[in-house]
Amino acid sequence: MASVVDDPEAAGTGRRVVARARENLLRFRSVWEELNGAMGDLGTYIPIVLSLALSRHLDLGTTLIFTGVYNALTGLIYGVPMPVQPMKSIAAAALSDPSFAVPEIMAAGILTAAFVLFLGVTRLMNLVYRFVPLPVVRGIQLAQGLSFAMAAVKYIRYDQDLAKARSLARRPWAGLDGLLLAIAAVCFIVLVNGAGDPAAAAAPPSSSSDTLPQQQQQQEESSSSSSWRRRLAASSVPSAVIVFVVGVAFAVARQPAAVRELRVGPSRMRVVRIPREAWKQGLIKGAVPQIPLSVLNSVVAVCKLTRDLFPERKEASATSVSVTMGAMNLVGCWFGAMPCCHGAGGLAGQFRFGGRSGGCVAALGGLKLALGLLLGGSMLRVLVQFPVGLLGALLLFAGVELAAAARDMATRAEAFVMLVCTAVSLVGSSAALGFLCGVIAHALLMLRAYALNSLATY
Repeated sequence: MASVVDDPEAAGTGRRVVARARENLLRFRSVWEELNGAMGDLGTYIPIVLSLALSRHLDLGTTLIFTGVYNALTGLIYGVPMPVQPMKSIAAAALSDPSFAVPEIMAAGILTAAFVLFLGVTRLMNLVYRFVPLPVVRGIQLAQGLSFAMAAVKYIRYDQDLAKARSLARRPWAGLDGLLLAIAAVCFIVLVNGAGDPAAAAAPPSSSSDTLPQQQQQQEESSSSSSWRRRLAASSVPSAVIVFVVGVAFAVARQPAAVRELRVGPSRMRVVRIPREAWKQGLIKGAVPQIPLSVLNSVVAVCKLTRDLFPERKEASATSVSVTMGAMNLVGCWFGAMPCCHGAGGLAGQFRFGGRSGGCVAALGGLKLALGLLLGGSMLRVLVQFPVGLLGALLLFAGVELAAAARDMATRAEAFVMLVCTAVSLVGSSAALGFLCGVIAHALLMLRAYALNSLATY
């Protein structure tokens, strides 16, 4: 029998897979832009993981290792800055209910993952993706973006008790986590990155005028080229990386003793024992509210946003995103890693700061994996001192970028459906309820238009 190595067809398939993986990881314009983009999702990731580690004893080292692997694999598979974020409804349930501990968190993650994986494997998720109206998707994105932005403003304006997930007194102006520091970070990012429109620095403008005198045309081309180079130079400054490095330095300065408490080596992994009652509570309190959010924001919305930002990339289908999200949690949750999903907010944030390839999230995954293997859970002693105001600055731009995706609503009817969905989602804190109201509003408008057309032709 011929071996696989001797089989030309198998060898050709292997070479194609390697070539595609290399393209997905290395198709970027600048290493610094990809590293900068990798920081765009930390404003969501760090506060949630730290809150659960402090209040529910979630193992930070294990979560860093598994989410690092998730990041690397998603970058390899999709070739875009596909994010890996904590499941927010499950995190909210754990932070609001002291009895919702690690077994319940993991049960909720496993049940949510199994349901999403089922929808993906059976291709039912494709039907959901295909038939959800675009204004409803934009409403979900707008609600999630505004939610991120409002949370970011709270992080900037108020001190935070991450262990209890609540805001405290107004943040003082001065200090290593003062209001001035957060405002300076926001201003710095705006000055470097502007409004976040990548088209301005994507390519040098070309002159199409053939009627101008040659000398005048050369002067305009020279001025335009110089302006383009300045914009490109500004966009290549790794603003998010700088903000993150400053935050780490300030965290060490706030608590120097935390550095001496670091321990070399990964956390000891154990299989989480999940009693029957934990399965029940995980389903009722965690999975039931999380499933609509995972289906709508982590699959439908993230696939729509991927099509908007990267129309040439076809890998991020509703089926594949469902399968990867389900598979990674059906492994990691058994060992105590925080349940994770893909998310439109993380994709928008990483794109906002320059991420354009799978190398962006692969670099972030490598950093998480290295920290998890090298320092394990002892990293908590340093990260807990990270200035929350700087996390708020990063989260603010991620939220604004996601909300800005809703600007393509061309008609008043589309805007109406989008805003109904957004308003209900924000006030009710439920993407599922907002989705339902948006679909009803869309159906009523279609019914009204059909009735008016029928009367006009009668």
